[in-house]
Amino acid sequence: MTLVIILPFSYCLLCEILRICIIFSNRNKKESRRASIAKIDKARAPRKGLTKFIYSFFVVTVWGSIILVPLLIYYAYDLPDISSIEKANAKATMMVMDREGQVVATYGDVFGEWLEYEEIPPEQIEAVIATEDRRFFDHNGIDFRGLGRAMINNLTAGKLVEGGSTISQQLAKNLYLNANRTLKRKIQELLLSFWLEMKLDKQEILTIYLNRTYFGAGAYGIDAASRTIFGHGARNLTLTEAAMLAGMLKGPALYSPLRDVERAYERTSIVLDNMVTVGFIEQAEAEIARKRSVSLNNSSAGGDARYFSDWIIEQVPDLIGTVNEPIIIHTTMVPEMQQMAANAVRQILNRQENLNDTQAALVSMDLDGAVRALIGGRDYTESQFNRAVQAQRQPGSAFKLFVYLAALEAGYGPETVMRDSPIILNGWSPKNYSDTYAGDVTLETAFAKSINTVAVKLSERVDRNSVIDMSERLGITSPLTKEPSLALGTSEVNLLELTSAYTVVARGGIETNPYGIVEIQNSAGQILYRHMPGPEKRILDQDVSYTMHSMLQNVVATGTARSALMDFPVAGKTGTTQDYKDALFVGYGNDMINGVWVGNDDSTPMRGVTGGGTPAHIWKNFMYRASLGRNDATLDTPNVRPRSKPNQ
Repeated sequence: MTLVIILPFSYCLLCEILRICIIFSNRNKKESRRASIAKIDKARAPRKGLTKFIYSFFVVTVWGSIILVPLLIYYAYDLPDISSIEKANAKATMMVMDREGQVVATYGDVFGEWLEYEEIPPEQIEAVIATEDRRFFDHNGIDFRGLGRAMINNLTAGKLVEGGSTISQQLAKNLYLNANRTLKRKIQELLLSFWLEMKLDKQEILTIYLNRTYFGAGAYGIDAASRTIFGHGARNLTLTEAAMLAGMLKGPALYSPLRDVERAYERTSIVLDNMVTVGFIEQAEAEIARKRSVSLNNSSAGGDARYFSDWIIEQVPDLIGTVNEPIIIHTTMVPEMQQMAANAVRQILNRQENLNDTQAALVSMDLDGAVRALIGGRDYTESQFNRAVQAQRQPGSAFKLFVYLAALEAGYGPETVMRDSPIILNGWSPKNYSDTYAGDVTLETAFAKSINTVAVKLSERVDRNSVIDMSERLGITSPLTKEPSLALGTSEVNLLELTSAYTVVARGGIETNPYGIVEIQNSAGQILYRHMPGPEKRILDQDVSYTMHSMLQNVVATGTARSALMDFPVAGKTGTTQDYKDALFVGYGNDMINGVWVGNDDSTPMRGVTGGGTPAHIWKNFMYRASLGRNDATLDTPNVRPRSKPNQ
């Protein structure tokens, strides 16, 4: 079977390479001055050209066979069994369990009805082809032109902005391979996609692809996705709905309308534009579809634990590939903590009338990175968008952790004196929240009082690249800008990665990666995945980490986070963005660390809400419940009152 794939694949690949070489040569060949003067033997020219072509083809074929074929045989040695393709999917139930082994949520009937090619709406097929693989009917499983275009665009942009995978390649990966980003997996994907093209016609490939691909929320296949999101089968999809589903293929968790309606509509608009560009629909038809609303199915909404379980389910395909059998997922969630977190969020938000439309998110972790509770909003039944892991927001002064850590590594200390005074950088002048300047201050005081001018000056002295390097070392994966305002947290991050970064300091400088899945088993008890933490890795010097820990304690004791004081040692940092659009507090104590974000989904300003206010109150309310082991409906946090004077 291996040779059946490799030999035709190698031949086609060599022919394609040769064709590209000839085209490239013809396009770039310039007639030299000597050739333009010399006389050309017109009778011999065709023969010379043919001889040169045959010779070039022979050389490419021979050397390609010597180098390429053995390499392909090596990677094809342990290809998965591809003798048959099962048309029907099993009903794969996914049960999410908490840390105590109790069921948190069950995701059942994840496969909808199997639809034949003639039953799939043409709009759905056209939307997928226009967005995912425009030359689907013109290639043999591998689009070399698309790969080249993607490579050029990625190199030009300096980052990954476009992929070159065809629908056949995506199907090969979904059917047979895992999501590991290795050279071996990519080559096997190419071989299998070529084999699919040999075995099946284009309509059959599209049929299997649309019935098997993952659309998020545990839904596999176009019919399951349609029922999950719109509440009806895929046979009755409108153009708008079809474009929305096609747009989700780029990132089900990111573009699902159940998570973020506005982002889903923006992505739908892009798909409609693609369909116009390809010629599937007219511009007027696209404009009508763009303005048409869709009815979303909210019957899948559940309790606040679903914020946690939805986050877990989204990770499963990357860990074990396509789910074709019932599985049991054991997680790190502590059910009592999850409920305490939900109650703390609601209680603090509900008692402030000016926060009726304001959202909040909370992440609670053990110091080893195990997530014990995760709240993505004030009410899951009203909004399933998970603001703890999906919302990218500015952290404000909570980002100063990385500035001061970089400074401590560079030799600065808590007693180092810097001047709090005006500064202008490229026409930009940072302001303090008090609109006053304190003159000479120690770094410890500047950090505790969250003085902006000192943070910016410190960032410039140690070099912004050092600050970015520090943040990435501690686990920040979101892109960061290199502007002077970097020090004030103007780059967007999510709450989970920010909280995890603070955990490194809480652990004394040991690398920490957040995780929520302990083990995945099938119904027979076979282990499909198990979290393996590995040996501890130190990424911060112990003295640097201890110094920062002391400075974080001082923020709570004397600085902007005094409202988070508890009966036991607490350390943390507040963050407030410009115009009060975002407010955060990340703090730790009692062997647990919690991050809290408060803000409006549309990024409109809140009225005077700072990191030392509502977020710190939510944090303290939750910690109070956790420390007492109580979660009474009327349990309130003692000594928590809104502060009259805003502080950061």
